[in-house]
Amino acid sequence: MTNKIYYIASCDTCRKIIKTLPKGNNLVFRDIKQDPLTEAELAEMYQASGSYEALFSKKAQLYKSMNLKDKSLTEDDYKKYILEHYTFLSRPVFMIDGKVFTGGSQQSMLQVMKALNHV
Repeated sequence: MTNKIYYIASCDTCRKIIKTLPKGNNLVFRDIKQDPLTEAELAEMYQASGSYEALFSKKAQLYKSMNLKDKSLTEDDYKKYILEHYTFLSRPVFMIDGKVFTGGSQQSMLQVMKALNHV
């Protein structure tokens, strides 16, 4: 199984996180702005996380501008929006040994570092 990081090259948070990754981490890097997420990749993330909402970024400017916070979104809605526009994926997303780690929180990054050190 290939370990991957899904990110956006122009995202400051993603760039800072990538700089902290251990050398020789064997991650495949995917800039989802240049190379959009496929439905199969999102399905793999969903299988590991159990929820499209867990993969969805409520910090996205589009989330606010489209007034999505005022709507009650279903799992199908979250999936549709993530596939429609890369900004709705909570970034970065790491897929390591079949586990998914989303966002750049300190807790998430500690888990990523642990997982990468066991690879």
